[in-house]
Amino acid sequence: MNNVCGLDFGTSNSTVGFHDGNQVRLLNLEEQKPTLPSVIFFNADLDEVAYGRAALTAYLDGYEGRLMRSMKSLLGTSLIDGYTEVQGRQLSYKQLLTQYITELKRRAENSAQQKIEQAVFGRPVFFIDDNPSADKKAENTLSEIAIAAGFKEVAFQYEPIAAALDYESRIEQEELVLVVDIGGGTADFSVIRLSPERRQQIDRQADILSNTGVHIGGTDFDKYLSLQQLMPLLGMGGRLNNGIEMPSANYFNLATWHTINLVYSQKVVRETQDICRDISDPELRYRCACFLQLIEQRDGHWLALKAEEAKIRLSDAEMVQLELERLHSREDRSRQHSLSLDRTQLDAAIAPLFSQLNQTIANAIQNAGVAASRIDTVFFTGGASGVRGLRRDLQQLLPNAKLVQGDVFGSIGAGLAWDATRRFA
Repeated sequence: MNNVCGLDFGTSNSTVGFHDGNQVRLLNLEEQKPTLPSVIFFNADLDEVAYGRAALTAYLDGYEGRLMRSMKSLLGTSLIDGYTEVQGRQLSYKQLLTQYITELKRRAENSAQQKIEQAVFGRPVFFIDDNPSADKKAENTLSEIAIAAGFKEVAFQYEPIAAALDYESRIEQEELVLVVDIGGGTADFSVIRLSPERRQQIDRQADILSNTGVHIGGTDFDKYLSLQQLMPLLGMGGRLNNGIEMPSANYFNLATWHTINLVYSQKVVRETQDICRDISDPELRYRCACFLQLIEQRDGHWLALKAEEAKIRLSDAEMVQLELERLHSREDRSRQHSLSLDRTQLDAAIAPLFSQLNQTIANAIQNAGVAASRIDTVFFTGGASGVRGLRRDLQQLLPNAKLVQGDVFGSIGAGLAWDATRRFA
């Protein structure tokens, strides 16, 4: 039997693809589901570690502890060589990622009922934009982490290429395909020639006409929506007595998954207490008190999940009502917070990101040396690829192309499994 897999370690979710001798399938990793949210919760009350959905549930149930998400975003940054405090001890970020990948490997082996020793890992086209040395360091770091987690041999494949290999397994004629892969942390675009005849070839370099990406993903959509619609409820943009705007750094940290824990420090709490005391405007003082209560209760991750919830729901609905029951001050718990959001507000919040994404897509097509009219298919994968505004822009750019939705979370893992089988088995 195969002892190889394709492993998609995602910013938001992870999957493992496996060829069982007959077909490629995604292994179940949690609750009979093929996705494991890329989350760790160090539960201080129960002195245990939880992963995935169980981690999010324990955190939202109010257990004391440390929640870590968007860990992949650390790769290629200076933070990856740093440490964080977990339950009174220092834990390096590399150890943190190793712990998650080790658990992912263990669950995959339990599901496959055999050891898995070789893996093709997915990687974004760029871990870090416009910095080749940092990008190479990120890949090397992930390779070291994979070996430390117990894999004996590791290779890498670009995530959009993996998605293309999954799509190719189902087509019956040659197509020129633009792969749009927007995950939690990166957006990657590839123009690739696919056909049933080519799918058995190991070397596909000649078929890859272009491959480019940008460090923008679903967590950035969440951040921009949070900054424009949620953070003002906590005082962002308000004016202090001296006319100066409320300090914004803590709001930006609160809206960014991998920096939320920074606002829980006693230094930030004391600074916020001082700011709240010096505000005379009653409404701004109340909002500042809500911010203070939120960070004292360590509910920043709950708020980030609310922003993510709104983004996901607005991919299908024109308007949503977001219940924000944990937004209140200690002195006034009677005020009930809910927020109506429509799709135009989401589009407006992330419009600056659309501009960068559209330019990167245009560059991918130009670099491929083909006219936009020659693109036969746009293949979507990645959890954030369902945002309606982006699809509208693509339909205008490529009016002749058919739009095909892949498995939002599974196409990359399945494609990596095809690649792993060809390389290793």
